Amino acid sequence: DVQLVESGGGSAQAGGSLRLSCAASGAARSIECMGWFRQVTGKEREVVAAIDTGDGSTYYLNSVEGRFTISHDNAKNTLYLQMNDLKPDDTAVYYCAAGPWRDDFVRTGKGAHAWGQGTQVTVS
Repeated sequence: DVQLVESGGGSAQAGGSLRLSCAASGAARSIECMGWFRQVTGKEREVVAAIDTGDGSTYYLNSVEGRFTISHDNAKNTLYLQMNDLKPDDTAVYYCAAGPWRDDFVRTGKGAHAWGQGTQVTVS
């Protein structure tokens, strides 16, 4: 089993920055892919970014590309999301997840092995 614990998040002004972290434990070395997803109440969950933990390949939601950077520290089994130039539309609960490097997981989170508890990001 894999356990994911998120940290970071909070409030920021538009144009500001925040950094999210997600520490993996348990069978962390078996993780192929990790991603950040976000959800606004009443709306469907959407992928923000994902990374192949083996070769570092990344995938980004169009609206965050160029502003957000996903990275993974293999030694620390920790996933990061650096969010710059934040916009009010980025306001959501952000979740990290671990799963297979496969299209349905990367784009929707379907088939995830584990999810973090979620952290609120509010941009005003």
